[in-house]
Amino acid sequence: MGRIGYSAITGVAFLHMLTIGTGVAYAESDPIQSMAALFGARPTVENLSLSPDGKHLAYIQPLSGQASVLFVTALDGGAAPQPILRSTGSPDRLSSCDWVANDRLLCEAIAVASLDVAEITYVSRLFALNSDGSNIRQITSPKGSGNRTEYDLFGGGVIDWLPSEDGKILMVRNYIPEETIGTRLAQSKSGLGVDKIDTRNIRATSMEPPKDSASNYITDGIGNVRIMELRERNVAGYDTGTMRYLYRLPDSRNWQELSTVDNNDAGFMPVAVDAKANIAYGLKKLDGRFAAYSLSLDGQRTEHLVYSRPDVDIDGFKHIGRQQRVIGVSYTTDSENAVYFDEPLKKLAQGLSKAMPNLPLIDFVAASQDEQVLVVSAGSDNDPGRYYSFDRTSRQLRELMLERPQLEGVTLARSKPVSYPARDGVSVPGYLTLPPGREAKGLPAIVLPHGGPSARDSWGFDWLSQYFASLGYAVLQPNFRGSSGYGDAWFRDNGFKSWRTAIGDVSDAGRWLIAQGIADPKRLSIVGWSYGGYAALQAAVVDPKLFQKVVAIAPVTDLEKVKEERRDWTDYKIVSDMIGTGPHVGEGSPARHASAIEAPVLMFHGTMDRNVLVSESKLMDDRLKDAGKRSELIVYDKLDHYLEDSAARTDMLARIGRFLQAP
Repeated sequence: MGRIGYSAITGVAFLHMLTIGTGVAYAESDPIQSMAALFGARPTVENLSLSPDGKHLAYIQPLSGQASVLFVTALDGGAAPQPILRSTGSPDRLSSCDWVANDRLLCEAIAVASLDVAEITYVSRLFALNSDGSNIRQITSPKGSGNRTEYDLFGGGVIDWLPSEDGKILMVRNYIPEETIGTRLAQSKSGLGVDKIDTRNIRATSMEPPKDSASNYITDGIGNVRIMELRERNVAGYDTGTMRYLYRLPDSRNWQELSTVDNNDAGFMPVAVDAKANIAYGLKKLDGRFAAYSLSLDGQRTEHLVYSRPDVDIDGFKHIGRQQRVIGVSYTTDSENAVYFDEPLKKLAQGLSKAMPNLPLIDFVAASQDEQVLVVSAGSDNDPGRYYSFDRTSRQLRELMLERPQLEGVTLARSKPVSYPARDGVSVPGYLTLPPGREAKGLPAIVLPHGGPSARDSWGFDWLSQYFASLGYAVLQPNFRGSSGYGDAWFRDNGFKSWRTAIGDVSDAGRWLIAQGIADPKRLSIVGWSYGGYAALQAAVVDPKLFQKVVAIAPVTDLEKVKEERRDWTDYKIVSDMIGTGPHVGEGSPARHASAIEAPVLMFHGTMDRNVLVSESKLMDDRLKDAGKRSELIVYDKLDHYLEDSAARTDMLARIGRFLQAP
């Protein structure tokens, strides 16, 4: 995705230093505030990674605001974790840090920036540093001595960790042409290319020349670029949604046709290459659902069905190690599942499941270069997650750290898969979370539709549901029609074009709670984030007497406005086609029907939200107040769509708790 038609470049400063701040304070005598602080706090451990020799861990821990700190610690726990880098969170935020050598890390920082035309966008940058915090080197996009003709928003991405080359990586980088007036040294190349970078001195070697239409490359995990993704654009410069894939034979530099994927996701979409087997792994539709396939890269393009399900999509492939070796596939029915091709890891996963029966959500998140030392995550609906190290030689399993230690010892709610009938008789799946120790009868209740809409909820720990359950609410998360993961027939035309069906399913979730006697109809509310916020507002338009309180976080409120917000970006056609044209656009825009809403409305939005501009919530708030309705909008300055700030999330949860309990 890029910006169309601009000739300036914005600079974003990164790598600011910050002193560690204090945590979120709250009054223990106020149960709403105390629960809000517990569940609103960001996870203590993010992006845990393991050094190639399996001796050291690196992880990111949040500080106050959006700030964070990078820690390095010995796996054996012999010394205290050492903070080696801090980001301020304004504007830079650490998003990931991974090892490129036993003594060096590669990190990504992101920032939300305003362009000179008041547009909001994300900017990313990569930088490398030693494991003691020294020799910080930022990896910038290639530049000559001229003025760039476009914004430099994408800082590049790693496509191969080059396990046999100490401290070096293969990465994709944008080449942005420069104005040549007054200089002969201007950079004239354009498009996405592949460079080998020595992270110790940032020396670059071109491996693939940049190509304007290229949008990604895939390697075989040992340094060979085997697949190139080309994105089709129309004459206006907009992405059409169609992608072509080219591949190479093992010992050739010539590109050959591999597959084409249209804007309906029909076709083989490669995601990884197995060098030893000389095949590409990818996803392709089978009977309307994504299935896992392989395609030979020997000139014959022989296709083989690897794994499929008759009920749900295959979500993707499981990878391990610095070569990102494919070891299986994942899919989600009621809960997340993995099918391992690697027999030793399959047996190990089965053994870990037996050893930790109360933590069924098990995943291999990191591995040493020889894959003998593993980092394993484990969790459940009432356990936020914990990390373990496993030594395959000694067969020792040792707990490392908790994802949310503040919740250790807190009695958390259980969640269970349920289904309920929609008004047309279709059975809709979802998840019901009940407050600990409470009978499922006459409870205050919340319908919590997910965002997306091209997404779905799955069984596991959910901080929003757990917060509401801690206050005594029953929570139902519906995977309404328009959700992804269940195939084309369930996805329909997506939750915007088919909003009547999607919103009908959301409303029917509330009716089912009442019919089952679970919910007190006088205390039934709806809460949603992003598309879920849209669903909450639109459900209040269509069924104004069903929900007694409405909470919308970063909601879409006008479908035509969503399209126009993307007009100057290359994904405009994709977004426009997703929403479509016709009467459903106006009829499905809650801001145009504010007068129909009877319930009080509370909204939250960040001023730097790129996904859904804050003007959407401001429009809804204005329309509701103009119609004489009860509405309040809380705006968080400098926060984006995800409100990744413990204090802001705590404030939001506390406000929602008081709003829902108010008469």
